[in-house]
Amino acid sequence: MSVEWQPVRQSRTHELVLQSIEERVFAGELKAGDRLPPERELAPVLGVSRSALREALRVLETIGVLVAQPGRGPDAGARIVRHPDDALGRLLRLHFALGSYSLEDVLEARVVLERSSFEAAARHACPEDLDAARELVAGMGEAGVAVAEFNDLDTRFHVHIARISGNELTSTLTSAVRESVRPLILKALEAAEDWPATAAALNAEHAELLRLLSAGRGPDAADLVERHIRSLHGTLVDENSGRGEESS
Repeated sequence: MSVEWQPVRQSRTHELVLQSIEERVFAGELKAGDRLPPERELAPVLGVSRSALREALRVLETIGVLVAQPGRGPDAGARIVRHPDDALGRLLRLHFALGSYSLEDVLEARVVLERSSFEAAARHACPEDLDAARELVAGMGEAGVAVAEFNDLDTRFHVHIARISGNELTSTLTSAVRESVRPLILKALEAAEDWPATAAALNAEHAELLRLLSAGRGPDAADLVERHIRSLHGTLVDENSGRGEESS
């Protein structure tokens, strides 16, 4: 479909460029996978400078709806994409660090999202989905697994379950919320007095969660994942409170 571009007003130029692109997305004229015209063509059509156009494109790239590939050739230029997970995770992590949301807020959000994810995954997961989750659990159970690797596999496990729940929005939100506290969880795991025992205990719960999903026992899996999350987050809340008392 050929998109007809119209010039925009010069005041707050990059915001007006954003508005122009957003309007075409909302109207269905631009879809995921579509490429924008090259800067040298799009800027004069919109009646703006190339620097203002680049500023608008950078904003869209930051929020995860556009990817820009520099250079020449068929893959060069800006393309509309759907990659909300990383963008939302980055944004939520910044707001969490700035104090926009408390750790308790994040805890309750994770509980609600993951209870829903695990209960739905027990209904929707196919054998291939469960096999992929089983590989992640096996990776966390390997002897000598490093803390950072365990944390990465742990994140992937929870996000994978959200993705096989059948609800894309729940998956995206789960990924964003989990990513927002990834650094804190990593610190908590690194501070464990007996890391091998801690890893074994956490992964025993992962294995049990997987067993419940395989058996189609969604409500039981939801109850267990809530206990699993609250146990670890409780440690994070205690540590965070301790640091606050020390600094007061």
